[in-house]
Amino acid sequence: MSKSKKKIGSGAIGRFLRWPLILSVVWACLIVHLAFVNTQAAIYAGAYFAAYLLLVLVYYFVRRAHLQRELIAYAADYHCVQSKMLSELEIPFAVLDESGHLLWGNDEFLEIIEDERAARKNIQNVIPSLPFKKASDQGKDVEFLTEVGERKYRAVMRRENLQDAKQGSDELALPELVPLEDDAPVIMLYLHDETELRHYMKENQEEKAVVALLYVDNYDEVLESVEEARRSMLTALVDRRVSKYMSQFDALVKRTEPDKYLILFRAKYLDAMKENKFQIMEDVKSVKIGNDISPTISIGISAGRKTYTENYEAARAAIDLALGRGGDQTVLREGENITYFGGKNASLEKNTRVKARMKAHALKELIEAKDHVVIMGHAMGDADSLGAAIGVYRIAKTLGKRAYIVLNERTRTIRPLLGRFENNPEYEEELFVRSERAKELVDAETLLAVVDTNRPNFTECPQLLNQTSTIVNIDHHRRIGGETIDNAVLAYVEPFASSACEMVCEILQYTGDGIKLKPAEADALYAGIIIDTDHFLAKTGVRTFEAAAYLRRNGADMSRIRKAFRSDRDEVMFRANAIGNTEIYRGCYAIGQCTGEGMESPTVLGAQVANELLDITGIKASFVLTPFNDKIYISARSIDELNVQLFCERLGGGGNPSVAGAQLPGATLEEATERVKAVLDEMTEKGEI
Repeated sequence: MSKSKKKIGSGAIGRFLRWPLILSVVWACLIVHLAFVNTQAAIYAGAYFAAYLLLVLVYYFVRRAHLQRELIAYAADYHCVQSKMLSELEIPFAVLDESGHLLWGNDEFLEIIEDERAARKNIQNVIPSLPFKKASDQGKDVEFLTEVGERKYRAVMRRENLQDAKQGSDELALPELVPLEDDAPVIMLYLHDETELRHYMKENQEEKAVVALLYVDNYDEVLESVEEARRSMLTALVDRRVSKYMSQFDALVKRTEPDKYLILFRAKYLDAMKENKFQIMEDVKSVKIGNDISPTISIGISAGRKTYTENYEAARAAIDLALGRGGDQTVLREGENITYFGGKNASLEKNTRVKARMKAHALKELIEAKDHVVIMGHAMGDADSLGAAIGVYRIAKTLGKRAYIVLNERTRTIRPLLGRFENNPEYEEELFVRSERAKELVDAETLLAVVDTNRPNFTECPQLLNQTSTIVNIDHHRRIGGETIDNAVLAYVEPFASSACEMVCEILQYTGDGIKLKPAEADALYAGIIIDTDHFLAKTGVRTFEAAAYLRRNGADMSRIRKAFRSDRDEVMFRANAIGNTEIYRGCYAIGQCTGEGMESPTVLGAQVANELLDITGIKASFVLTPFNDKIYISARSIDELNVQLFCERLGGGGNPSVAGAQLPGATLEEATERVKAVLDEMTEKGEI
């Protein structure tokens, strides 16, 4: 029998009312006991017991109906009080069925929704954002934010059986609902008005201070490009552009150095800055008073930190990231989220070598302070990675330190170079080691040099980064926030450089007079530059040719390198087939597929195809997709009409403005092709292309 069918008199109340009858049994036992002791006393007791029993029976049966009426009246009054309290409750409360029909709502709820008839058809007619179907777990509260009109509410939903909702001893009694089965589920809905709370929370967030650091990237170069009499005017114009832009956001601007600014403003202006994509970057570029080079700026912004100090430190990390990515961009750090603005143009090559000389001296001191050196590049190393590692190896050997190069997979691209080092009596037998051996070698007295990558997960052995505190990073790829080697004691990352080999060549020239490259080492460094610049066609500058000249003086031979990197007939046929099947998307983007089945290094073939596609008239950028090891490798190339690095960063990859790549794990060629097209469409619609 259900609770709703129980009669009054059963349960705890019935047991309480039957106590006088139960005591009668005790009386009877007492009289029997007295009969054995004193007969006359037993007779008197029996007479009193008969009178007691008569009164109990009369009261129990005669007054029972009256007692029941009193209990029913009390329950009814209690129910009415509860129903009135629930109806007049200041918190909006409603009961829904599983289909979203409003079964009942208190006065406050009905006043909020206004249209009760529409709500009875479906609650989403009046509260469209109400996901009532999420209340699927019995007895568990589901909370979310919703809006009704102009008010904001924190909604709480709970799914219960109708029987429990009506009769639960710990719940308020509900009014009569639309007739449903006792075990029918219902959804109880509470709305807590948080409009003012949200308003003040938003106001509090908007009033928080935001710290920004603004640097002029090429300050010295721009000043040198204008006559001396106009230099002060140029500086004043840049300063005026910065102050004018920031004044509309009520910002405090303080120039700390001729090319550096500290800026403070309230968080409520941040959205407006993001909406105009930090127009100040374009405003500063337009400063022209006879200067041949346009000034560019980088901005690092931090918001959402608890203290001013934390915001300042985060802003410093953001500006370092912006400069490490080549400058001419804004890096915004909101909590742990990092957003990039700008950075479409290629990095401007810096003619000064002061930084290279300082890094070379610092590297020399670090090597001399350690017992030995372990060098590693990125996984599936290429010519640039190997050549840079060989260059650092020569520095360590010249300084009298034992050096090892971590190399797990000997790909076809580096095998011709490796043949000149392995089984060569001029080099140690254990010059190249695998990850397992490297883990045994690296300790607190080891210098770990990472070349041609700044992303921990891309290295040959990421575990080594946690085994020593002395880490050196030399790379030419733009940094991607959150994935960089952030514990390096010496980081030399120059996105304007053509290759890591170019950077190592400069370090070699400044480390000391006693360094002399062997022909095999010079060839390895020269090969790295050739491969990364596509035979000096992409991203080459004055310093690139100076590095090549230095290597030529040290015995690099172009003929040997060209012979080492020749392709066999099958590879040429594969490349030709991939080029023939290339799709021209939007009239200017070449999207090809290079399966490379049976080829040893299909990803290298894909990169070569991407380079060759740029020779087609009218092609702004090429994208070649290659399936390999359950991933789709994307090789992206351009000359100067599209920043392919920004494209590849959308897919989780990176590189530089003319040469970049990405990986899509678990995708098919068709899915990857559609993804490439979707990103191109998105960037075109947003004006980023």
